[in-house]
Amino acid sequence: MSTNVLICDDSNLARKQVLRSLPDNLSINAQLAKDGQEALDILRNQHIDILFLDLTMPIIDGLGVLKALKDESINVPVFVISADIQPEMQSRVLELGAKAFLRKPIELDTLNEHLRNHGFL
Repeated sequence: MSTNVLICDDSNLARKQVLRSLPDNLSINAQLAKDGQEALDILRNQHIDILFLDLTMPIIDGLGVLKALKDESINVPVFVISADIQPEMQSRVLELGAKAFLRKPIELDTLNEHLRNHGFL
């Protein structure tokens, strides 16, 4: 059974890096979104098992996506991946429902630990 993964980041390089970081033993069907609006369009129309979300993006940023998910009761585990490591931002995304805050560049051990903790591995 495949895991439907959505990777949302305005950087094509960052999207590919996250995709390459996913464990080989996780069978995935990956989709990519370049901004929050594109991610929300996908999430409103398709079942997604995991959302990897950047914070700083055009059109709708990561916080806007988290707020929309909460407001629209779209239940998807969100792993925020960001270079903004300020404790206030980390607290804010967790308050908005993110399951984890991962620092860019993504560390494979940390990613695997979070995937394991949330039942994906």
